[in-house]
Amino acid sequence: MHAVSRPNIVLIVTDDMGFSDIGCYGSEISTPALDKLAKNGLRFSSMYNSARCCPSRASLLTGLYPHQAGIGHMVEDYGIPSPAYQGYLRQECVTIAEALKQGGYQTGMSGKWHVGGSYGIKPSTWMPGTQKFPTPRQRGFDHFFGTLAGAGSYYNPHTLMEGDSLIEIDVDKEFYYTDEITKHAVKMIEQFQQTAAPFFLYVAYTAPHWPLHAPVEEITKYRGTYLSGWDEIRKQRFARLKETGLISREWELSPRDDAAPPWEDANNKEWEDMRMAVYAAQIGCMDNGIGSIFAKLDDNSMTDNTLVIFLSDNGGCSELLQEEGWIENHVGSMRNGTPVAPGNDPKKMPGTEDTYMSYDLPWANVSNTPFRLYKHWVHEGGISTPCIVSWPEQLSERNRILHEPVHLIDIMATCLEVAGISYPDEYNGHQITPLEGESLVPLLEGGEWKRNNPIFWEHEGNCAIRDEEWKLVSQYPGNWELYNMAGDRTELHDLSEHYPEIVQAMEKQYQEWANRCGVLPWETIKTYIV
Repeated sequence: MHAVSRPNIVLIVTDDMGFSDIGCYGSEISTPALDKLAKNGLRFSSMYNSARCCPSRASLLTGLYPHQAGIGHMVEDYGIPSPAYQGYLRQECVTIAEALKQGGYQTGMSGKWHVGGSYGIKPSTWMPGTQKFPTPRQRGFDHFFGTLAGAGSYYNPHTLMEGDSLIEIDVDKEFYYTDEITKHAVKMIEQFQQTAAPFFLYVAYTAPHWPLHAPVEEITKYRGTYLSGWDEIRKQRFARLKETGLISREWELSPRDDAAPPWEDANNKEWEDMRMAVYAAQIGCMDNGIGSIFAKLDDNSMTDNTLVIFLSDNGGCSELLQEEGWIENHVGSMRNGTPVAPGNDPKKMPGTEDTYMSYDLPWANVSNTPFRLYKHWVHEGGISTPCIVSWPEQLSERNRILHEPVHLIDIMATCLEVAGISYPDEYNGHQITPLEGESLVPLLEGGEWKRNNPIFWEHEGNCAIRDEEWKLVSQYPGNWELYNMAGDRTELHDLSEHYPEIVQAMEKQYQEWANRCGVLPWETIKTYIV
């Protein structure tokens, strides 16, 4: 890499978005800002996350596996006697912001935190700023605007903070959370440019995580688009993915999920079209915001020496929001105080502030085209993310697709190398867990690159290991399955019976990793969850 002043770094994360949900990854959803970024940068076809929001964000921010970072399950503290499951970032890890700040970077975050513990809807149920519930300002970020919790209304999000303080939304002004995340990210860039020091900006959108909320004018753009149905949309995306070269022409499209009816047998087609139209509008609003961030970089002549990384924290989400049950703990109320009743009710169209719906399994199956399963599972549908990287001043080629298997844990190592900063052995008096990720800089330079170590996953008993072309995976409580990723990344032809020696060797690798990282059996963890 030729000599250059230290780059600014912008890390953009989307929430619960599938592999094929943006234009440059085969989607019918209009994403001109991201498409332009891809045309001028690199696309990864095999970037992996950690299958769910908070474990992925823990890995992304620390360069460690979720259990090493303290979020081996979720952010709730169930009293599990292991720091791997404490539910918030451990002191034995550092965030990208902490590491870069030590090296002279300015740091800012706009959006969803979700790695600091369990924050209830009512502020009285938690104490912001305590050691048990670290906020971004306590983990290396100079500036913060966003939500601490994992999900909530786009019109009235709970746990909304600016800096170190909870803030209230002005009921007399328009408010849409995606747009506010963008506005504050742009504001932070304006603040950063006042000094000569480079900056790290983490933009963590909640879109398109449920609930289905979007402005009417954005929804209207997609009304009727999805009346052709989930089967047809999957086929179209699959064809475009092959045309772009993001997936092999040899791979088969995974069958429609058994839990999804054929489109011709589906009920409430107008409502189904509307659900997916709102989901598409949420992605469109996010892309508009990303375009505004890029425009601000252009206005200040920062684009050429800014490393931009875009990806999703997990695959599309198949969760059905029932009218009664756990989801009621996330809903809250409208800004006027009126309670919101959750539920996917076909008698009411989604999108407005008084609704709280999800797009459900059949459409999540579309989002994850061409793969199987969803957020939470570690088959390809749950862990595969689009990933775009741009750095105009340094990339040797543009509009290139890279097929090497990479993971969120690699982002920290990459950021530190381009910034010329060493990963610390000690921080705030704590010995720091050695970095798990591997720098992707050789790939950015157009050179050869090969992983030194396999990639591992475990979430709620679902576990996997990928070692070069082989992937060993289990859907809890099932048996190990073995797939050759080069010829069958859609995981349709289990080879475990044909290659028992490979299964045995990879299972041994997995168990060694699980022991080293403090992974506990899911049967044990379940005894603590009530």
